[in-house]
Amino acid sequence: MTETATPLEECEAAIAKACKISGRKREAVTLIAVSKTHPVDTILPLLEQGQRVFGENRVQEAQDKWPGLREAYPDVELHLIGQLQSNKADDAVALFDCIHSLDRPSLVKALGKAMEKAGKQVPCFVQVNIGAEEQKGGCPIADVPRLIASARAAGIPVAGLMCIPPADIEPAPFFALLDKLARDNDLGGRSMGMSSDFETAIMLGATHIRVGTALFGQRG
Repeated sequence: MTETATPLEECEAAIAKACKISGRKREAVTLIAVSKTHPVDTILPLLEQGQRVFGENRVQEAQDKWPGLREAYPDVELHLIGQLQSNKADDAVALFDCIHSLDRPSLVKALGKAMEKAGKQVPCFVQVNIGAEEQKGGCPIADVPRLIASARAAGIPVAGLMCIPPADIEPAPFFALLDKLARDNDLGGRSMGMSSDFETAIMLGATHIRVGTALFGQRG
């Protein structure tokens, strides 16, 4: 890349390279620009460059930032990538196009009711606690098939699996495990990989990568 390349152009080049190395098509990987904590004026340049898929962590923050932006850019796709409280299910279904943090039976129940009430089906990724970390959200690995089945029974479209590997450990084995879990459960989506490791995630099957720092710099 040239010295004048934008962060988005640099990220796109890295995605394309990882796809080429792994024999995948570029369109097989969705870049989610993680705009959590970033204000509207830092999101606008990415929108102007053509980025259309964004990720937010909190329902309230997204409600504050995105209605106006979506009026100007109606083709934006908004993903919820942070933990979701069951009492926010109605708001999440109304606002988001995809939810990446379905991780427990109570949330299955809340989202199923919210989608039925809204007459809107929002694809969801089942978040897996891939490193069995007590401090992290996510469904235990052993419970994944049961949670998928209950989500489908509740009328929730299950798009795939999502994970956040443990910090400061080589992520490749965790990505490979999520890929295997997705295949074992006949799921096409794998939401995995962030700014520091998305190339590895792509080479191990990621369909959705969640990139913040590489596009926006350090969060404020």
